[in-house]
Amino acid sequence: MIVFPQIDPVLVEIGPLAIRWYGMMYTLSFLIGWPLLKRRAAKVMPDLSVDHLGDIMVYTLLGLVLGGRVGYVLFYNFDYFLSHPTAIFHIWEGGMSFHGGLIGGVVACLLYARKSQIPCLMLADLVFPIVPLGLFFGRIGNFINGELWGRTTDLPWGMVFPGAGELPRHPSQLYEAMLEGVILFIVLNGLARRSRTSGFLLGSFMVGYGVSRFLVEFVRQPDAHLGLLTLGLSMGQWLTLPLFLLGGWLMFRPGAGPGLPGQGKGCERSL
Repeated sequence: MIVFPQIDPVLVEIGPLAIRWYGMMYTLSFLIGWPLLKRRAAKVMPDLSVDHLGDIMVYTLLGLVLGGRVGYVLFYNFDYFLSHPTAIFHIWEGGMSFHGGLIGGVVACLLYARKSQIPCLMLADLVFPIVPLGLFFGRIGNFINGELWGRTTDLPWGMVFPGAGELPRHPSQLYEAMLEGVILFIVLNGLARRSRTSGFLLGSFMVGYGVSRFLVEFVRQPDAHLGLLTLGLSMGQWLTLPLFLLGGWLMFRPGAGPGLPGQGKGCERSL
């Protein structure tokens, strides 16, 4: 059994200004993701300027963050936020839905694709191999906040979380950080080394995330106000099933057009 290390969720506090670890995780995602995006674009879409890449990054981050928050409000705690509407803006306290974030990311992709005249699936295949890094840092933020812990366990690495009782629990945040973050990042970037049909990498991301999230949900404590739903599955598992199916269709759909090259000269569209 391991006792939770009692990490202060506030990293730095200067007067009324408090910088929290959870917010810092998003900052790290940007600081690391930006050079990786530029490096990837230089290989597969070299005609994209730095300004275009900056716009893509901003659209993607806004879509993920806004969609993630709205998804959490709608899918997980709608009654509470209906009674406490100002709490919707307290993002630093945690409470993000990946499924909502993905929807927000797709909407952002569609908006930027319309603006730039670049196919949305091509943009998604450019960006989504980097997204697992954000998932990794996000789950580490959940761990530091001492939230989203797992179900009780007698395994030696079970952890006693504050506010979760005296029994050790699965550190499910760390499981997700490894599966949805590190492993999915390695897999997607391995697949990206070869030319694929458009949407293949986005679909691979959906399938990889779907499998990881579905499995971890078996040891993650379901939300107290929701519990387990039909067939003993959690809300996260039910939301993940259509994601998995859509991802599989994107990967193997008939008549898919050519996507990003692997190590080739890049996109033929001139910007």
